[in-house]
Amino acid sequence: MIEKEKLVKVFGAANVSYERATLDEYSRDMSFVNTVRPVCVVKPANAGDIQKIVNLANETLTPLVPVSSGRPHFRGDTVPGTGGAVIVDLSGMKKIILVDRARRVAMVEPGVTFEELIPAVEKEGLRLNMPLLPRKSKTVIGSILEREPVIMPRYQWDISDPLACVEVIFGSGDEFRTGQAAGPGTIDEQWAVGGVQKAPYGPGTASWHRLIQGAQGTMGIVTWASMRCEILPSLEDPFVVGSSNLDTLLELSSWLIRLRMVNECFILNNTNLAAIFTKKWPKDYQNLKDALPTWTLFYTVAGYEYFPEERVSSHIKGITDITQRLGVEAVKAAGGVSTNEMLKVVQRPSGEPYWKLRYKGACQDIFFLTINDKLGGQIGVMNDVVEKAGYPTSDMGVYIQPIVQGTGCHCEFNLFYDPGNPSELNRVRELSALAVKNLMAKGAFFSRPYGESAGMIINRDAATVAVLKKLKKIFDPNNVMNPGKVCF
Repeated sequence: MIEKEKLVKVFGAANVSYERATLDEYSRDMSFVNTVRPVCVVKPANAGDIQKIVNLANETLTPLVPVSSGRPHFRGDTVPGTGGAVIVDLSGMKKIILVDRARRVAMVEPGVTFEELIPAVEKEGLRLNMPLLPRKSKTVIGSILEREPVIMPRYQWDISDPLACVEVIFGSGDEFRTGQAAGPGTIDEQWAVGGVQKAPYGPGTASWHRLIQGAQGTMGIVTWASMRCEILPSLEDPFVVGSSNLDTLLELSSWLIRLRMVNECFILNNTNLAAIFTKKWPKDYQNLKDALPTWTLFYTVAGYEYFPEERVSSHIKGITDITQRLGVEAVKAAGGVSTNEMLKVVQRPSGEPYWKLRYKGACQDIFFLTINDKLGGQIGVMNDVVEKAGYPTSDMGVYIQPIVQGTGCHCEFNLFYDPGNPSELNRVRELSALAVKNLMAKGAFFSRPYGESAGMIINRDAATVAVLKKLKKIFDPNNVMNPGKVCF
Protein backbone atom coordinates (compact mmCIF):
# COMPACT_ATOMS: atom_id res chain seq x y z
CA MET A 1 0.00 0.00 0.00
CA ILE A 2 1.27 3.49 -0.84
CA GLU A 3 2.12 5.46 2.29
CA LYS A 4 0.00 8.52 2.99
CA GLU A 5 3.06 10.73 3.53
CA LYS A 6 4.46 9.82 0.14
CA LEU A 7 1.18 10.57 -1.65
CA VAL A 8 0.86 13.93 0.08
CA LYS A 9 4.47 14.79 -0.73
CA VAL A 10 4.06 13.93 -4.43
CA PHE A 11 0.54 15.28 -5.11
CA GLY A 12 -0.08 17.81 -2.32
CA ALA A 13 -2.48 17.49 0.60
CA ALA A 14 -5.33 19.15 -1.33
CA ASN A 15 -5.20 16.39 -3.97
CA VAL A 16 -5.25 13.39 -1.62
CA SER A 17 -8.36 12.52 0.40
CA TYR A 18 -8.81 9.99 3.20
CA GLU A 19 -12.18 11.39 4.31
CA ARG A 20 -14.62 8.60 5.13
CA ALA A 21 -17.58 10.30 3.43
CA THR A 22 -15.61 10.67 0.20
CA LEU A 23 -14.41 7.06 0.32
CA ASP A 24 -17.97 5.85 0.93
CA GLU A 25 -19.08 7.60 -2.27
CA TYR A 26 -16.55 5.58 -4.28
CA SER A 27 -17.27 2.31 -2.45
CA ARG A 28 -20.60 1.71 -4.22
CA ASP A 29 -22.69 2.80 -7.17
CA MET A 30 -26.16 2.07 -8.57
CA SER A 31 -25.17 -1.38 -9.84
CA PHE A 32 -25.37 -4.62 -7.88
CA VAL A 33 -21.61 -5.11 -7.34
CA ASN A 34 -20.34 -5.60 -3.79
CA THR A 35 -19.41 -2.56 -1.72
CA VAL A 36 -15.63 -2.13 -1.34
CA ARG A 37 -14.20 1.00 0.28
CA PRO A 38 -10.98 2.37 -1.27
CA VAL A 39 -8.06 3.49 0.89
CA CYS A 40 -7.92 7.02 -0.54
CA VAL A 41 -8.64 9.24 -3.53
CA VAL A 42 -5.87 10.92 -5.53
CA LYS A 43 -6.52 13.73 -8.01
CA PRO A 44 -3.73 14.03 -10.61
CA ALA A 45 -3.34 17.34 -12.43
CA ASN A 46 -1.55 16.14 -15.57
CA ALA A 47 -0.02 13.17 -17.38
CA GLY A 48 3.13 13.39 -15.26
CA ASP A 49 1.08 12.95 -12.09
CA ILE A 50 -0.66 9.93 -13.59
CA GLN A 51 2.66 8.31 -14.43
CA LYS A 52 3.87 8.96 -10.89
CA ILE A 53 0.86 7.28 -9.26
CA VAL A 54 1.13 4.29 -11.60
CA ASN A 55 4.82 3.88 -10.79
CA LEU A 56 4.10 4.14 -7.06
CA ALA A 57 1.39 1.52 -7.43
CA ASN A 58 3.83 -0.87 -9.09
CA GLU A 59 6.40 -0.36 -6.34
CA THR A 60 3.86 -1.12 -3.61
CA LEU A 61 1.47 -3.43 -5.54
CA THR A 62 -1.42 -1.05 -4.84
CA PRO A 63 -4.58 -1.44 -6.96
CA LEU A 64 -5.63 1.67 -8.92
CA VAL A 65 -9.18 2.47 -10.07
CA PRO A 66 -9.34 5.28 -12.67
CA VAL A 67 -12.51 7.42 -12.58
CA SER A 68 -13.26 10.41 -14.80
CA SER A 69 -17.05 10.90 -14.76
CA GLY A 70 -18.93 12.24 -11.77
CA ARG A 71 -21.71 10.49 -9.86
CA PRO A 72 -24.03 8.70 -10.23
CA HIS A 73 -22.22 5.66 -11.63
CA PHE A 74 -24.21 2.67 -12.87
CA ARG A 75 -22.07 -0.26 -14.02
CA GLY A 76 -19.76 -1.27 -11.19
CA ASP A 77 -16.54 -0.57 -13.11
CA THR A 78 -15.53 2.32 -10.82
CA VAL A 79 -16.11 0.39 -7.57
CA PRO A 80 -12.88 -1.29 -6.38
CA GLY A 81 -12.81 -4.99 -7.14
CA THR A 82 -10.44 -5.65 -4.23
CA GLY A 83 -9.40 -4.05 -0.95
CA GLY A 84 -6.57 -1.56 -0.54
CA ALA A 85 -7.33 0.32 -3.77
CA VAL A 86 -6.60 3.95 -4.60
CA ILE A 87 -9.14 5.88 -6.68
CA VAL A 88 -7.44 7.95 -9.39
CA ASP A 89 -9.95 10.78 -9.88
CA LEU A 90 -9.33 12.42 -13.26
CA SER A 91 -12.23 14.86 -13.07
CA GLY A 92 -9.93 17.85 -12.52
CA MET A 93 -8.10 17.37 -15.84
CA LYS A 94 -10.42 19.60 -17.87
CA LYS A 95 -8.26 21.09 -20.62
CA ILE A 96 -9.77 21.28 -24.11
CA ILE A 97 -6.49 20.92 -25.96
CA LEU A 98 -7.57 21.37 -29.57
CA VAL A 99 -10.62 21.99 -31.74
CA ASP A 100 -9.79 21.94 -35.47
CA ARG A 101 -12.68 22.65 -37.81
CA ALA A 102 -10.76 22.09 -41.04
CA ARG A 103 -9.88 18.55 -40.01
CA ARG A 104 -13.03 17.98 -37.90
CA VAL A 105 -11.19 16.81 -34.81
CA ALA A 106 -11.11 17.73 -31.12
CA MET A 107 -8.66 16.72 -28.37
CA VAL A 108 -9.47 16.81 -24.65
CA GLU A 109 -8.27 15.66 -21.26
CA PRO A 110 -10.22 12.97 -19.38
CA GLY A 111 -12.19 15.29 -17.08
CA VAL A 112 -13.97 17.23 -19.84
CA THR A 113 -17.73 16.58 -19.86
CA PHE A 114 -20.15 16.75 -22.78
CA GLU A 115 -21.67 19.87 -21.27
CA GLU A 116 -18.26 21.55 -21.39
CA LEU A 117 -17.14 20.36 -24.82
CA ILE A 118 -20.36 20.89 -26.83
CA PRO A 119 -20.25 24.73 -26.72
CA ALA A 120 -16.50 24.72 -27.43
CA VAL A 121 -16.87 22.73 -30.66
CA GLU A 122 -20.04 24.60 -31.68
CA LYS A 123 -18.07 27.85 -31.48
CA GLU A 124 -15.85 26.43 -34.25
CA GLY A 125 -18.79 25.22 -36.35
CA LEU A 126 -18.53 21.58 -35.28
CA ARG A 127 -20.67 19.10 -33.36
CA LEU A 128 -20.09 15.87 -31.47
CA ASN A 129 -21.45 12.48 -32.44
CA MET A 130 -22.64 11.77 -28.92
CA PRO A 131 -24.64 9.11 -27.07
CA LEU A 132 -28.31 9.56 -26.24
CA LEU A 133 -28.75 11.97 -23.32
CA PRO A 134 -25.60 11.32 -21.27
CA ARG A 135 -25.81 12.54 -17.70
CA LYS A 136 -24.32 15.99 -17.06
CA SER A 137 -21.41 14.53 -15.10
CA LYS A 138 -20.44 12.10 -17.91
CA THR A 139 -17.04 12.77 -19.46
CA VAL A 140 -16.48 12.58 -23.19
CA ILE A 141 -13.47 10.28 -22.88
CA GLY A 142 -15.30 8.03 -20.44
CA SER A 143 -18.13 7.58 -22.93
CA ILE A 144 -15.85 6.98 -25.89
CA LEU A 145 -13.68 4.46 -24.05
CA GLU A 146 -16.82 2.55 -23.06
CA ARG A 147 -17.92 2.48 -26.72
CA GLU A 148 -21.30 3.92 -25.89
CA PRO A 149 -23.46 3.99 -29.06
CA VAL A 150 -23.78 7.33 -30.85
CA ILE A 151 -27.02 8.76 -32.22
CA MET A 152 -25.75 9.57 -35.73
CA PRO A 153 -24.93 6.15 -37.24
CA ARG A 154 -24.26 7.60 -40.71
CA TYR A 155 -21.00 9.06 -39.34
CA GLN A 156 -19.95 5.88 -37.55
CA TRP A 157 -17.65 3.90 -39.85
CA ASP A 158 -16.26 1.58 -37.18
CA ILE A 159 -17.47 0.39 -33.79
CA SER A 160 -14.67 2.44 -32.17
CA ASP A 161 -15.83 5.74 -33.72
CA PRO A 162 -15.65 8.60 -32.90
CA LEU A 163 -12.38 7.76 -31.07
CA ALA A 164 -9.26 8.84 -32.97
CA CYS A 165 -6.03 8.75 -30.92
CA VAL A 166 -5.14 8.47 -27.23
CA GLU A 167 -2.19 8.96 -24.96
CA VAL A 168 -2.19 6.30 -22.27
CA ILE A 169 -0.04 5.42 -19.27
CA PHE A 170 -0.12 1.63 -19.24
CA GLY A 171 -0.13 -0.35 -16.00
CA SER A 172 3.60 -0.90 -16.53
CA GLY A 173 4.15 2.86 -16.19
CA ASP A 174 5.06 3.29 -19.85
CA GLU A 175 3.64 6.22 -21.83
CA PHE A 176 2.18 5.27 -25.21
CA ARG A 177 0.34 7.10 -28.02
CA THR A 178 -1.93 5.33 -30.48
CA GLY A 179 -2.73 5.90 -34.14
CA GLN A 180 -1.51 9.00 -35.95
CA ALA A 181 -0.38 10.46 -32.63
CA ALA A 182 2.35 7.81 -32.29
CA GLY A 183 4.69 9.85 -34.42
CA PRO A 184 7.14 10.65 -35.70
CA GLY A 185 7.86 13.41 -33.21
CA THR A 186 5.98 14.84 -30.28
CA ILE A 187 2.43 16.17 -30.56
CA ASP A 188 3.77 19.75 -30.77
CA GLU A 189 6.17 18.74 -33.53
CA GLN A 190 3.34 17.06 -35.43
CA TRP A 191 1.24 20.22 -35.16
CA ALA A 192 4.15 22.34 -36.37
CA VAL A 193 4.23 20.51 -39.72
CA GLY A 194 0.44 20.35 -40.13
CA GLY A 195 -0.14 16.92 -38.62
CA VAL A 196 -3.33 16.13 -36.78
CA GLN A 197 -4.20 13.24 -34.46
CA LYS A 198 -7.21 11.87 -36.32
CA ALA A 199 -6.40 8.44 -37.80
CA PRO A 200 -6.80 5.80 -35.04
CA TYR A 201 -4.89 2.90 -36.58
CA GLY A 202 -1.34 2.11 -35.53
CA PRO A 203 1.46 2.42 -34.78
CA GLY A 204 2.26 -0.33 -37.22
CA THR A 205 -0.51 -2.57 -38.47
CA ALA A 206 -2.18 -3.04 -35.06
CA SER A 207 -5.21 -1.11 -33.82
CA TRP A 208 -3.92 -0.41 -30.33
CA HIS A 209 -6.92 1.73 -29.42
CA ARG A 210 -9.02 -1.44 -29.36
CA LEU A 211 -6.96 -2.74 -26.45
CA ILE A 212 -7.95 0.29 -24.37
CA GLN A 213 -11.60 0.68 -25.36
CA GLY A 214 -13.93 -1.41 -23.23
CA ALA A 215 -11.11 -2.37 -20.86
CA GLN A 216 -12.72 -0.57 -17.86
CA GLY A 217 -9.37 0.84 -16.80
CA THR A 218 -7.69 -2.57 -16.53
CA MET A 219 -4.88 -1.78 -19.00
CA GLY A 220 -3.95 1.81 -18.24
CA ILE A 221 -5.08 5.40 -17.74
CA VAL A 222 -5.78 7.71 -20.69
CA THR A 223 -4.32 11.21 -20.30
CA TRP A 224 -5.98 12.70 -23.43
CA ALA A 225 -7.95 11.54 -26.43
CA SER A 226 -8.79 13.01 -29.82
CA MET A 227 -12.11 12.38 -31.53
CA ARG A 228 -13.74 12.89 -34.89
CA CYS A 229 -16.33 15.66 -35.06
CA GLU A 230 -18.89 16.63 -37.69
CA ILE A 231 -19.84 19.91 -39.35
CA LEU A 232 -22.61 21.82 -37.57
CA PRO A 233 -25.70 21.97 -39.85
CA SER A 234 -27.18 25.32 -40.85
CA LEU A 235 -30.67 23.82 -41.17
CA GLU A 236 -32.28 20.86 -39.38
CA ASP A 237 -35.75 19.38 -39.81
CA PRO A 238 -36.68 16.62 -37.30
CA PHE A 239 -39.50 14.06 -37.67
CA VAL A 240 -41.01 11.12 -35.82
CA VAL A 241 -42.72 8.02 -37.13
CA GLY A 242 -44.89 6.06 -34.72
CA SER A 243 -46.02 2.46 -35.07
CA SER A 244 -47.09 -0.59 -33.11
CA ASN A 245 -44.99 -2.67 -35.52
CA LEU A 246 -41.29 -2.49 -34.67
CA ASP A 247 -40.25 -4.35 -37.84
CA THR A 248 -41.68 -1.55 -39.98
CA LEU A 249 -39.63 1.07 -38.14
CA LEU A 250 -36.50 -1.07 -38.35
CA GLU A 251 -36.92 -1.34 -42.12
CA LEU A 252 -37.49 2.39 -42.39
CA SER A 253 -34.42 3.24 -40.31
CA SER A 254 -32.36 0.84 -42.41
CA TRP A 255 -33.33 2.69 -45.61
CA LEU A 256 -32.80 6.13 -44.08
CA ILE A 257 -29.27 5.29 -42.96
CA ARG A 258 -28.32 3.22 -46.01
CA LEU A 259 -29.26 6.10 -48.31
CA ARG A 260 -27.49 8.57 -45.98
CA MET A 261 -30.55 10.79 -45.68
CA VAL A 262 -30.58 11.45 -41.92
CA ASN A 263 -28.31 12.44 -39.04
CA GLU A 264 -29.84 11.54 -35.66
CA CYS A 265 -31.75 8.29 -35.94
CA PHE A 266 -32.97 6.03 -33.11
CA ILE A 267 -36.05 4.18 -31.80
CA LEU A 268 -37.62 4.39 -28.31
CA ASN A 269 -40.62 2.66 -26.82
CA ASN A 270 -43.30 4.74 -25.12
CA THR A 271 -41.92 4.09 -21.62
CA ASN A 272 -38.54 5.65 -22.42
CA LEU A 273 -39.98 8.47 -24.50
CA ALA A 274 -42.28 9.44 -21.63
CA ALA A 275 -39.45 9.15 -19.10
CA ILE A 276 -37.39 11.61 -21.16
CA PHE A 277 -40.02 14.18 -22.09
CA THR A 278 -42.44 14.29 -19.14
CA LYS A 279 -42.23 17.81 -17.70
CA LYS A 280 -44.26 17.47 -14.51
CA TRP A 281 -43.55 14.38 -12.44
CA PRO A 282 -45.33 12.22 -11.64
CA LYS A 283 -48.75 13.47 -12.68
CA ASP A 284 -48.06 13.93 -16.42
CA TYR A 285 -46.01 10.75 -16.96
CA GLN A 286 -48.83 8.26 -17.47
CA ASN A 287 -50.86 10.67 -19.62
CA LEU A 288 -47.92 11.25 -21.97
CA LYS A 289 -47.11 7.56 -22.10
CA ASP A 290 -50.71 6.68 -22.99
CA ALA A 291 -50.70 9.29 -25.78
CA LEU A 292 -47.56 7.88 -27.41
CA PRO A 293 -47.37 5.04 -29.94
CA THR A 294 -45.78 1.78 -28.80
CA TRP A 295 -42.63 2.54 -30.80
CA THR A 296 -41.32 5.87 -32.10
CA LEU A 297 -38.56 6.41 -34.66
CA PHE A 298 -36.91 9.82 -34.40
CA TYR A 299 -34.74 11.20 -37.22
CA THR A 300 -33.34 14.51 -38.44
CA VAL A 301 -32.78 15.75 -41.99
CA ALA A 302 -30.00 18.35 -42.19
CA GLY A 303 -28.66 20.93 -44.63
CA TYR A 304 -25.27 22.60 -44.54
CA GLU A 305 -23.54 25.68 -45.92
CA TYR A 306 -24.44 25.19 -49.57
CA PHE A 307 -28.11 25.01 -50.62
CA PRO A 308 -29.42 23.75 -47.25
CA GLU A 309 -33.11 24.19 -48.14
CA GLU A 310 -32.73 22.29 -51.40
CA ARG A 311 -30.86 19.47 -49.67
CA VAL A 312 -33.46 19.11 -46.91
CA SER A 313 -36.47 19.25 -49.25
CA SER A 314 -34.89 16.70 -51.58
CA HIS A 315 -34.29 14.24 -48.73
CA ILE A 316 -37.79 14.77 -47.32
CA LYS A 317 -39.26 13.95 -50.71
CA GLY A 318 -37.20 10.76 -50.91
CA ILE A 319 -38.17 9.76 -47.36
CA THR A 320 -41.85 10.35 -48.11
CA ASP A 321 -41.63 7.84 -50.95
CA ILE A 322 -40.27 5.24 -48.51
CA THR A 323 -42.80 5.92 -45.72
CA GLN A 324 -45.70 5.70 -48.19
CA ARG A 325 -44.43 2.35 -49.41
CA LEU A 326 -44.19 1.09 -45.80
CA GLY A 327 -47.60 2.46 -44.84
CA VAL A 328 -46.44 4.89 -42.15
CA GLU A 329 -46.35 8.67 -41.86
CA ALA A 330 -43.63 11.05 -40.70
CA VAL A 331 -45.05 13.78 -38.45
CA LYS A 332 -43.81 16.73 -36.39
CA ALA A 333 -45.02 15.71 -32.92
CA ALA A 334 -45.67 12.68 -30.71
CA GLY A 335 -47.98 12.76 -27.71
CA GLY A 336 -48.05 16.54 -27.88
CA VAL A 337 -44.23 16.82 -27.79
CA SER A 338 -42.87 18.59 -30.88
CA THR A 339 -39.94 17.16 -32.79
CA ASN A 340 -38.13 20.51 -32.54
CA GLU A 341 -38.28 20.16 -28.76
CA MET A 342 -37.06 16.57 -29.02
CA LEU A 343 -34.13 17.59 -31.20
CA LYS A 344 -33.10 20.31 -28.78
CA VAL A 345 -33.15 17.81 -25.92
CA VAL A 346 -31.24 14.95 -27.58
CA GLN A 347 -28.42 17.22 -28.75
CA ARG A 348 -27.48 18.01 -25.16
CA PRO A 349 -26.79 16.05 -21.95
CA SER A 350 -29.79 15.02 -19.87
CA GLY A 351 -31.38 17.58 -17.60
CA GLU A 352 -31.57 16.99 -13.86
CA PRO A 353 -32.57 14.62 -12.47
CA TYR A 354 -30.92 12.24 -14.95
CA TRP A 355 -33.66 10.79 -17.15
CA LYS A 356 -33.10 7.19 -16.07
CA LEU A 357 -33.69 8.13 -12.42
CA ARG A 358 -36.86 10.20 -12.87
CA TYR A 359 -39.41 7.42 -12.90
CA LYS A 360 -38.55 5.38 -9.81
CA GLY A 361 -35.15 6.54 -8.60
CA ALA A 362 -32.95 3.76 -10.03
CA CYS A 363 -32.40 1.90 -13.28
CA GLN A 364 -30.66 -1.31 -14.33
CA ASP A 365 -29.57 -1.45 -17.98
CA ILE A 366 -29.19 -4.60 -20.05
CA PHE A 367 -27.63 -3.87 -23.44
CA PHE A 368 -26.05 -5.79 -26.29
CA LEU A 369 -25.33 -5.70 -30.02
CA THR A 370 -27.45 -7.54 -32.53
CA ILE A 371 -28.89 -7.38 -36.05
CA ASN A 372 -32.40 -6.43 -37.09
CA ASP A 373 -33.33 -9.98 -38.08
CA LYS A 374 -32.74 -11.26 -34.52
CA LEU A 375 -34.06 -8.29 -32.59
CA GLY A 376 -37.74 -9.26 -32.50
CA GLY A 377 -36.97 -12.67 -30.99
CA GLN A 378 -34.63 -11.16 -28.43
CA ILE A 379 -37.24 -8.62 -27.31
CA GLY A 380 -39.67 -11.53 -26.98
CA VAL A 381 -37.19 -13.39 -24.76
CA MET A 382 -36.78 -10.33 -22.56
CA ASN A 383 -40.54 -9.89 -22.24
CA ASP A 384 -40.87 -13.51 -21.15
CA VAL A 385 -38.16 -13.13 -18.51
CA VAL A 386 -39.60 -9.97 -16.94
CA GLU A 387 -43.15 -11.37 -16.96
CA LYS A 388 -42.07 -14.56 -15.20
CA ALA A 389 -40.14 -12.49 -12.65
CA GLY A 390 -43.24 -10.43 -11.89
CA TYR A 391 -41.80 -7.20 -13.27
CA PRO A 392 -44.38 -5.17 -15.25
CA THR A 393 -43.38 -5.19 -18.94
CA SER A 394 -45.05 -1.80 -19.28
CA ASP A 395 -42.42 -0.36 -16.91
CA MET A 396 -39.51 -1.57 -19.06
CA GLY A 397 -37.90 1.00 -21.33
CA VAL A 398 -36.42 -0.05 -24.67
CA TYR A 399 -33.86 1.92 -26.70
CA ILE A 400 -32.76 0.74 -30.16
CA GLN A 401 -29.83 2.51 -31.75
CA PRO A 402 -28.64 1.63 -35.28
CA ILE A 403 -24.83 1.55 -35.36
CA VAL A 404 -22.00 1.54 -37.90
CA GLN A 405 -23.86 2.73 -40.99
CA GLY A 406 -26.91 0.71 -39.95
CA THR A 407 -25.16 -2.66 -40.26
CA GLY A 408 -26.33 -3.63 -36.77
CA CYS A 409 -27.95 -2.13 -33.70
CA HIS A 410 -27.48 -1.55 -30.01
CA CYS A 411 -30.48 -2.81 -28.04
CA GLU A 412 -30.93 -1.60 -24.48
CA PHE A 413 -33.54 -2.60 -21.91
CA ASN A 414 -33.99 -0.14 -19.03
CA LEU A 415 -35.45 -1.67 -15.88
CA PHE A 416 -36.71 1.14 -13.65
CA TYR A 417 -37.14 0.31 -9.97
CA ASP A 418 -37.39 1.81 -6.50
CA PRO A 419 -34.02 1.36 -4.74
CA GLY A 420 -35.75 1.78 -1.38
CA ASN A 421 -37.97 -1.24 -2.01
CA PRO A 422 -35.96 -4.44 -1.25
CA SER A 423 -38.37 -6.72 -3.12
CA GLU A 424 -38.20 -4.59 -6.28
CA LEU A 425 -34.41 -4.34 -6.05
CA ASN A 426 -33.95 -8.10 -5.61
CA ARG A 427 -36.42 -8.85 -8.40
CA VAL A 428 -34.52 -6.67 -10.86
CA ARG A 429 -31.17 -8.11 -9.75
CA GLU A 430 -32.30 -11.69 -10.25
CA LEU A 431 -34.06 -11.15 -13.55
CA SER A 432 -31.05 -9.23 -14.93
CA ALA A 433 -28.77 -12.24 -14.57
CA LEU A 434 -31.38 -14.58 -16.06
CA ALA A 435 -32.07 -12.18 -18.94
CA VAL A 436 -28.39 -12.01 -19.92
CA LYS A 437 -28.18 -15.81 -19.98
CA ASN A 438 -31.34 -16.22 -22.07
CA LEU A 439 -30.47 -13.39 -24.45
CA MET A 440 -27.02 -14.87 -25.13
CA ALA A 441 -28.72 -18.13 -26.06
CA LYS A 442 -30.79 -16.13 -28.55
CA GLY A 443 -27.73 -14.61 -30.28
CA ALA A 444 -27.26 -11.35 -28.33
CA PHE A 445 -23.62 -10.18 -28.33
CA PHE A 446 -22.61 -8.54 -25.06
CA SER A 447 -19.60 -6.55 -26.23
CA ARG A 448 -19.39 -4.48 -23.03
CA PRO A 449 -19.80 -6.83 -20.04
CA TYR A 450 -19.97 -5.16 -16.64
CA GLY A 451 -20.46 -6.15 -13.04
CA GLU A 452 -21.91 -9.46 -11.97
CA SER A 453 -22.62 -10.66 -15.52
CA ALA A 454 -19.10 -10.06 -16.84
CA GLY A 455 -17.74 -13.45 -15.80
CA MET A 456 -20.65 -15.36 -17.28
CA ILE A 457 -20.32 -13.47 -20.58
CA ILE A 458 -16.54 -13.50 -21.04
CA ASN A 459 -15.88 -17.03 -19.83
CA ARG A 460 -17.96 -18.44 -22.67
CA ASP A 461 -14.89 -17.87 -24.87
CA ALA A 462 -11.81 -19.42 -23.24
CA ALA A 463 -9.54 -18.45 -26.14
CA THR A 464 -10.37 -14.75 -25.79
CA VAL A 465 -9.79 -14.88 -22.04
CA ALA A 466 -6.38 -16.51 -22.57
CA VAL A 467 -5.34 -13.79 -25.03
CA LEU A 468 -6.56 -10.99 -22.77
CA LYS A 469 -4.61 -12.39 -19.84
CA LYS A 470 -1.43 -12.51 -21.94
CA LEU A 471 -1.95 -8.88 -22.96
CA LYS A 472 -2.64 -7.94 -19.34
CA LYS A 473 0.68 -9.47 -18.33
CA ILE A 474 2.48 -7.35 -20.93
CA PHE A 475 0.82 -3.99 -20.29
CA ASP A 476 0.06 -4.37 -16.57
CA PRO A 477 2.53 -6.98 -15.29
CA ASN A 478 1.80 -6.38 -11.61
CA ASN A 479 -1.99 -6.35 -12.03
CA VAL A 480 -2.41 -2.91 -10.44
CA MET A 481 -4.97 -1.54 -12.91
CA ASN A 482 -8.53 -2.09 -11.67
CA PRO A 483 -8.10 -5.76 -10.69
CA GLY A 484 -11.29 -7.78 -10.44
CA LYS A 485 -12.91 -6.28 -13.53
CA VAL A 486 -13.53 -7.81 -16.96
CA CYS A 487 -11.79 -11.21 -16.67
CA PHE A 488 -8.91 -10.17 -14.39
